[in-house]
Amino acid sequence: MNKKITREALHQMAEKAVIRDEQNSRITFAATNPIGAVLERLNTTLTGLDEESVMTSRSANGSSHVTKEKKKSLAQRLAGAFVNSFTAILFCLAVVSTITDMILPYYSLFGCEPEDFDCLTVVIILTMVLISGSLRFVQESRSGNAAEKLLAMITTTYTVTRKETPKSELPLDEVVVGDIVHLSAGDMIPADVRILEAKDPITCSSPAPPSEPSTPASSSRTRFTTGHTLTSSGQKRRGAIPRTTPMPPCPAW
Repeated sequence: MNKKITREALHQMAEKAVIRDEQNSRITFAATNPIGAVLERLNTTLTGLDEESVMTSRSANGSSHVTKEKKKSLAQRLAGAFVNSFTAILFCLAVVSTITDMILPYYSLFGCEPEDFDCLTVVIILTMVLISGSLRFVQESRSGNAAEKLLAMITTTYTVTRKETPKSELPLDEVVVGDIVHLSAGDMIPADVRILEAKDPITCSSPAPPSEPSTPASSSRTRFTTGHTLTSSGQKRRGAIPRTTPMPPCPAW
């Protein structure tokens, strides 16, 4: 059984390595070759893809989408609610109280008498643990459900040029490899893109807390930028997508 799991894991790792190498090769080609060669390799033009090319690209490369954190199971959420430092302290007190107020009097050890037997303290402590964990579990469940509803209300769209519909707003999951995307200041780039036109210097930065200042793109990256970065500048620019990749959710601050 273990050998079978090991073989499956090695097979998955090998597949991921092959995919990663192929993607890196495409990125390198898009960043270092002329625009004409890049468009030809992506089977696209400056006027965008037609409907048939879009379907072909989607079936061959997939769509761009934002990956979401896997939802915790009920057991994991219960464990997170009850396993914490406060609960550990209460549990230790319950153990000590069990020994001093119940076990020692029951067996008449160390001068304790059976009349000293008292389980009230243990019951109170365990009740506190139960109430504390239950309240935390309910609050976290409610906040998680509220956050999911808010995320479901947010739709990320991009301006994409295609032959049938020039400069139309499309959801992120409909953007495919070869699309011509128009970006403005503050836009999140949907995938790794090759810059085709820009009216002024481009500044790109990965989403970071305000305490971490964004840095301008270096000269080696002025023709190419990776997905999940932010553009800054007042002018519009456009780029072709050589690869669409699943992206982690953008943190908010």
